[in-house]
Amino acid sequence: MNKTIIKTDLAPEAVGTYSQGVEYQGTYYFSGQIGLDPKTMTLVSGFRGQLDQIMKNIDGLLKSQDLTRENIIKTSIFVTDLANFGEVNEVYTEYFSEPYPARSCVQVPALPKGAVVEIEVIAAR
Repeated sequence: MNKTIIKTDLAPEAVGTYSQGVEYQGTYYFSGQIGLDPKTMTLVSGFRGQLDQIMKNIDGLLKSQDLTRENIIKTSIFVTDLANFGEVNEVYTEYFSEPYPARSCVQVPALPKGAVVEIEVIAAR
């Protein structure tokens, strides 16, 4: 298998035993992003603050591969409280436009470092 491991300082470094992303045959599988500031590796505060930081992190990952949000084909969103689903939709429209990528959103009991939201994306060239 000929895969390429993605490593960039435009997004937070991995906080565990995983890669920031993997490219295989023109498809990019990016690991889930939480609201960590890549320069300080600290979690930003608030649901909205974390969402905005996550999108900056995703943009950094994409940019490192000469991609944009238009290359995203699927997002997976994990929240610790589905009561925030409406805000997810509201913020989503600020970062994406139609036609939207495929998406799933699920509630989970906890996320790394006490985050309240995490988003992973799959993109294609």
